[in-house]
Amino acid sequence: MPDPVISLTDARLTLAGNAGPVEILRGITLDVAKGETVGLVGPSGSGKSSLLMLMGGLERATGGRVSALGRDLTALDEDALARFRLGNMGVVFQSFHLIPTMTALENVATPLELAGKRDAFDRAADELRRVGLGARMDHYPGQLSGGEQQRVALARAAAPRPALFLADEPTGNLDGANGEAIMELLFDLRQQHGATLVLVTHAPELAARCDRVIRLRDGQIDAEDLRSAAQ
Repeated sequence: MPDPVISLTDARLTLAGNAGPVEILRGITLDVAKGETVGLVGPSGSGKSSLLMLMGGLERATGGRVSALGRDLTALDEDALARFRLGNMGVVFQSFHLIPTMTALENVATPLELAGKRDAFDRAADELRRVGLGARMDHYPGQLSGGEQQRVALARAAAPRPALFLADEPTGNLDGANGEAIMELLFDLRQQHGATLVLVTHAPELAARCDRVIRLRDGQIDAEDLRSAAQ
């Protein structure tokens, strides 16, 4: 494999619990190649979302090493991690995480403004049109359906042209039709931007679209499934 986009070596995550330390991730070693799509699957509590958070520097490993795009995330402080994510990663959550007092356009433009992009609102408008929300730009999240809110979240993640998309249960709060539409958009955006995609999902049909599926159990990699057919 050429230099991986994401590399974890014996990565561990232990958090404090009421009854003492809790091992969430127990020695994960994993490389993700440029342009690859990887699905993280497994039962609830297996560590899928925690592993995704380590990859994005949203959670700090308590052992081992985590690097993304050639940067050692374990060596960066919180401010440096935030700046690194802003320019390189698009993150999509199950619960959207939109700012309720901002319009769809403002939600998408905000990370671009923070990154110093002078054309932030033009790029945000283009991205909203790309996800089919050209007529909803001036609406607030409370005026949008769940599927529309997730489209805004996808546009926000894609607008900075990230090298890496991270998605945590992106269809988890949506009905079947909206989930299918978001799944198509997510893979289309990844392809348009030539990005690497890592996603957490319980949906077999979403995992089946990935090049590789990593199955976790009890904080460890239980199995890997390389999809031989084109997805």
